[in-house]
Amino acid sequence: MKPYQRYPFISLTDMTHVAKVVELIGNSEKGWEDGAQAAVDEARKTIHGITGIEVTDMTAKIDPNTGKITEFHTTVKIAFGVEHT
Repeated sequence: MKPYQRYPFISLTDMTHVAKVVELIGNSEKGWEDGAQAAVDEARKTIHGITGIEVTDMTAKIDPNTGKITEFHTTVKIAFGVEHT
């Protein structure tokens, strides 16, 4: 198995043969999908060429009085191509 096949969310092109993966945690009051999107939106401020994500964990904060979820946390690995100069 080629190393990048362990990470199917990575898309390498002819221009980029090296990918970097960073792990972030996004938060949302709406749901885990919004938490993942929050992580991607924040990453896009400084990272260019994001090719995919892998959700590695989902957790939540619970209000002890109501038992309701008050905050969703989504841990994602974000892949992007390393630019050559």
